[in-house]
Amino acid sequence: MSEPPEQSGTTWHRLEQRLRAALALPRRPVAVAFCDEPPPGVAPFRGREPAGCGFWRRAAQGQVFYTVPADHYHCAIGSYTHRFSPPAEQRAAFEQTFRLMTDSGYLRPEELSQLLQLPHTPGVVVYAPLGATPVAPDVVLLAGRPGRLMLVWEAAQRVGAAAQLPLLGRPTCMALPAALARGTVLSLGCIGNRLYTDLGEDELYVALPGQALPRVVDALAEVASANAQLADYHRQRRQQLTRE
Repeated sequence: MSEPPEQSGTTWHRLEQRLRAALALPRRPVAVAFCDEPPPGVAPFRGREPAGCGFWRRAAQGQVFYTVPADHYHCAIGSYTHRFSPPAEQRAAFEQTFRLMTDSGYLRPEELSQLLQLPHTPGVVVYAPLGATPVAPDVVLLAGRPGRLMLVWEAAQRVGAAAQLPLLGRPTCMALPAALARGTVLSLGCIGNRLYTDLGEDELYVALPGQALPRVVDALAEVASANAQLADYHRQRRQQLTRE
């Protein structure tokens, strides 16, 4: 059951502060919630994005809004992973996108059936920076450098919230249903996501189930402290034992 709005808002704001302080994140964590109906007081998205991950960029920049299925129809892969069925007039464009991906060798035809999807089609999707989310998030997205996000992954492992999945690749939006169903996942991103979100070549994603986030953040301080101690240990060993 969701917390009352005041308590919930305070909780998510505090979690964002702790994450950003521990990880030196270059952008704000993004909260994503899959809802049946628009939450009270949340504005609908006004505009257009060529891909669903463009909504991640907007939320990381501070925007709070919800989308409806039609807002996602410009993205064939994103619509697929979110179980949005395009209207008849959009299907030709979807098929063209899939043909480009397979004809170019980017995806093999059999890989399309292996992509993870949300369990159910949401009525709306709410996007917000974590600290300003109006509802409890289903998935929280962190983007940053591997050496920092490694700590989140270790914290998720410590509290039993890490998925038993390999490092995910294309498409990046598959990380959302993966985290929702399996637990915390790492994603390398994909070329489309990197272009639509301005993700750097030296960055990747962690997607965490929202319900596990408080436990992961609580474990993060201990994990970060342990890594700092081990870093000092390994620096000394390198200095003492390395020979040219």
